[in-house]
Amino acid sequence: MSRAMNVSLPEAQVQSQCEQAGVSISAIETLPSGGTRLVCTREEGADEMRVRLRKSIIEGKVPRFAFQRSQNSQYG
Repeated sequence: MSRAMNVSLPEAQVQSQCEQAGVSISAIETLPSGGTRLVCTREEGADEMRVRLRKSIIEGKVPRFAFQRSQNSQYG
């Protein structure tokens, strides 16, 4: 199963829920719709967060902001 999920909650609330559950975050970003994309470090953590956030999970494809590399990136 995927480690990523989209939820209809603000980023701060998602971070708080992950912290309470002891789940580490690999990546997190705000969605244009106002929700949050969460990528957990481990599949087990993602499974736990799917249970905790089940009422807020957004099904299907969700528009995301385009990735923009930092001007100060050593890779750009």
